[in-house]
Amino acid sequence: MRVLRAQMSLFDTYEDVLSIAEDDKSKFIKLLEEHINLDELIPAALRYAFYRRFGRPREYSLESLVRFLLLQKILGVHIDSVFLNILRISQNLKEFCGFDKVPDASKITRFRQDFAGYLEIMFDRLVEVTEPICREMNSKKADYLIYDSTGIEAYVAENNPKFLNGKLLYAKKLAGKNPDINPHALAYSMMPETSATNHLVKQQYINGHFCYAHKVGVLVNGLGIIRDIALFDESFKRRHPEVVTKKTDNPSLDKEIGDSTSLKPVLSDFFAAHPSFSFGTFLGDASFDSYDTYTMLRCDFGFERMAIPLNNRNLSSKHGDFDENGTPVCPIDKTPFTFLGASGGKNRSRRLKWVCHKSEKIPGSSTRRCSCPTPCTASSYGRCVYTYPDKNLRFYPGIPRGTEHWDNLYRHRTLVERNIQLLKDPLGGAVRKSFSLRTAKADLLLAGIVQLIGVVIAHAINKPKLCKSIRKLIA
Repeated sequence: MRVLRAQMSLFDTYEDVLSIAEDDKSKFIKLLEEHINLDELIPAALRYAFYRRFGRPREYSLESLVRFLLLQKILGVHIDSVFLNILRISQNLKEFCGFDKVPDASKITRFRQDFAGYLEIMFDRLVEVTEPICREMNSKKADYLIYDSTGIEAYVAENNPKFLNGKLLYAKKLAGKNPDINPHALAYSMMPETSATNHLVKQQYINGHFCYAHKVGVLVNGLGIIRDIALFDESFKRRHPEVVTKKTDNPSLDKEIGDSTSLKPVLSDFFAAHPSFSFGTFLGDASFDSYDTYTMLRCDFGFERMAIPLNNRNLSSKHGDFDENGTPVCPIDKTPFTFLGASGGKNRSRRLKWVCHKSEKIPGSSTRRCSCPTPCTASSYGRCVYTYPDKNLRFYPGIPRGTEHWDNLYRHRTLVERNIQLLKDPLGGAVRKSFSLRTAKADLLLAGIVQLIGVVIAHAINKPKLCKSIRKLIA
């Protein structure tokens, strides 16, 4: 018995989008019109750059093109020609955008490419607007800053699996004649560093596979709300020439701009754009685990806590009287000591106090007594060790490692990965078939702008739980 499966047609897509706009037009459109003032959000530099190119009035206003791009991201119709056709049969959406007639798709593409840099100013302005909102929603989580990088794969021939398979097939032929040749390593060495279509699209090793992509750094806070989008384009590399690395023979380590390398430049640009911002806690994955990173985060950017797991590749096989988390251990049975708290003041270095795990507090007294049958010290109190975080920020990054407090804090790091996925897929920051770097930048910034607009609307209508999903706000 054959089972017939219904397939989504283009007409079905039209109907879905039109139903959102027409069945509940007041909620869908009035929410945007009542709570979002584009005249305040559109930067003066963008307005000046848009209208100075011609000595006569433009056929389509700046506000109408911005409304079109934002509406496109909100509804999730990421192909320009499809959404333009929807506007042609929906008077409500066309009036909301402010179009007397629907433009050609080429005008939308040119707007993205010509004004991507000005969209960044608009994004930064919304970050400033939403920062006090985030602090009001949850001041503790809004004080977390989480960083990770990703790649936006470009629509180039080198990303076609046939391209790599062709190199691998040729390498295997050579390996058949010479058994000393590793065909996979040879195929990797034969891959070009940049795409033939666009030299700005570089070979990357992202999420365990090769691809030709634009590298992007993303900052979010502990609420999962975007704080910064940094595309590692030519402008970024000119400002920070130290981040560019060479291709190596190890694909698992080969990244054009590594996460740890990009951290300081991204944070420097972020705090330069928002000098009034400050954050107390930084979260990142194990790729940031190095002594220099902890010192830089504490001294250069003022973070009090750095939740970064220790990288096993950076651990010595000999820890002495400390375990892999930096916790003092018993020199006899290697059991971790008990953490008693921190002390120190204005004129004394901050220190953490640890005592033997067999040392117990005497009831009714402020002192302790060790019950170990083979004590390692003559003191009845038991062995006591002090550690100084400022002397070793890697082992003591402002919060004891291996504790429940550490685990509860570090679980927030996944918010940056969820946000990256939200920017890429639902908000369409990485679904367009384009090899243009400027188009990729514009799409990512527009995705971030739409997310922040959702935060503003959620706060205005007192629904903070929906701050990360603008589609639920208009559903």
